[in-house]
Amino acid sequence: MQKIIKSLRWMLIFLAMGQGYAETLDRIVAIVEDDVILARDLAREEAVIKQRIAASNSQMPPDYVLRKQVLEKMIIDKLQRQLAERAGVTVSEEMLNGSAEDIAQRNRMTMEQFRAEIESQGITYKAFLENLRNEIIVNQLRAREIGARVKVTDREIDHYIETQGKIGDQAIQYHLGHILLAVKENASASDVQKAQSKANELFEKLNAGQDFSETAISQSNDANALKGGDLGWRTIADIPSLFTDVVKDMKRGDVAGPIRSPSGFHIVKMLDVKGVDDHIITKTKVRHILIKTNELVDDNEARKRLLALRARIDDGDDFAVLARSHSDDKGSAIKGGLLDWVSPGDLVKPFEEAMAKLGVNQISEPVQTQFGWHLIQVLDRENKDNSTEYQRNLVRDAIRKRKIEEETELWMRRLRDEAYVEIYDDRL
Repeated sequence: MQKIIKSLRWMLIFLAMGQGYAETLDRIVAIVEDDVILARDLAREEAVIKQRIAASNSQMPPDYVLRKQVLEKMIIDKLQRQLAERAGVTVSEEMLNGSAEDIAQRNRMTMEQFRAEIESQGITYKAFLENLRNEIIVNQLRAREIGARVKVTDREIDHYIETQGKIGDQAIQYHLGHILLAVKENASASDVQKAQSKANELFEKLNAGQDFSETAISQSNDANALKGGDLGWRTIADIPSLFTDVVKDMKRGDVAGPIRSPSGFHIVKMLDVKGVDDHIITKTKVRHILIKTNELVDDNEARKRLLALRARIDDGDDFAVLARSHSDDKGSAIKGGLLDWVSPGDLVKPFEEAMAKLGVNQISEPVQTQFGWHLIQVLDRENKDNSTEYQRNLVRDAIRKRKIEEETELWMRRLRDEAYVEIYDDRL
């Protein structure tokens, strides 16, 4: 009944537009709840995906297959954005621009170079920012809907290490390809049998040499389908638990499956394997004096005060005594400014960068962070094998990531199954 009402509502809208006016509008290829996907948007997304497939040297699937996959991806994206809008999830311009700058830095480019690189690929920077905004919104939505309820206990970590071994003992990373033939939660026995038969057929063809990437693009129902099913490099801890026992015995080029899960039938391929180095970190024993800025103390005044304190230390005054009487970081001030031993990532980036440039017992010039202005002194450094703690953190992150992936797959499938979607395209 709800679908009939919605169909009638859209029919009335079209009739009300009038034939002459309707002809000036772009053709609608799908209705997704109360929104639409236009032919020009679908064509634009198809062009982007084709360019990506060509750049990866994968074989291009037939146009009708690619079109179906791209439209399905757009439907899922639109449903997620609609849900995000209802939930009040937004992205500020500051956050958006900051994310773009982070991507540029990771690619070792200035913003000018990064922007030129994007536009050289036929994508406007405005379109890139809009896609990035949507990606951030969807990630925030998933974190809200799924991430917040996924917990990992110490007992789970201990159990994993007992049964799977330590991360450091694995010393292997796997590059996996993945194909999912989805099955609805309430699918009939006949539908399940059809999906299994199709999965068995695909498995035989892939083992006979059929291109995995092309098959994933044309057949897979998972979120990585348009990337050729590429899951990237992962340790055994990062791989869904459904595949771990299978993956450990696979060699480069092996195909395994079909593997049944609540989402459907999975086929995985071992694209490549490589080793992993031990985890050694440099820990730093550091202390500081902080001067915060406020209505009475601006940046210049805070910097002047720290320079005066530094001059007193150079003349023989004790750093710890001055920290106790002058530092605005009350937690460390009572310990003479001591932050004790810190690991990479424990402190904010400007502080860590300045600290890394100091020799033992050397005192910095005034350094500005979001908390105010600092004098920093490094007291000692040591290299430490952090493998045990690192392993536990890796296992914790891996179990959490695995749970989130499994929950996200089910959540997205449920979101799609429960949504009102009508497709108006004779080619699909």
